[in-house]
Amino acid sequence: MAVKLLRCSNLWVKVGGHPCWRVQKALDEQGIEYEVVPLPYRRGKRDRVEQVSGQQSYPVIQFDDGSVYREESKDMA
Repeated sequence: MAVKLLRCSNLWVKVGGHPCWRVQKALDEQGIEYEVVPLPYRRGKRDRVEQVSGQQSYPVIQFDDGSVYREESKDMA
């Protein structure tokens, strides 16, 4: 799969204001295939997100070439 969505582990939260869900829903609506990578919710445990994107914020889209896209979820969706 070419795209990975790095998001918080609260997969059950499916409300419009939740940043991770907002981006996941936008990917679904656009028919983009992606893999969900649930990672720790707690900010102090987000080492992988920081390693990949340089930030501790979710969500992050990672492409197969290793590049990442991270903006505010409203802009990402």
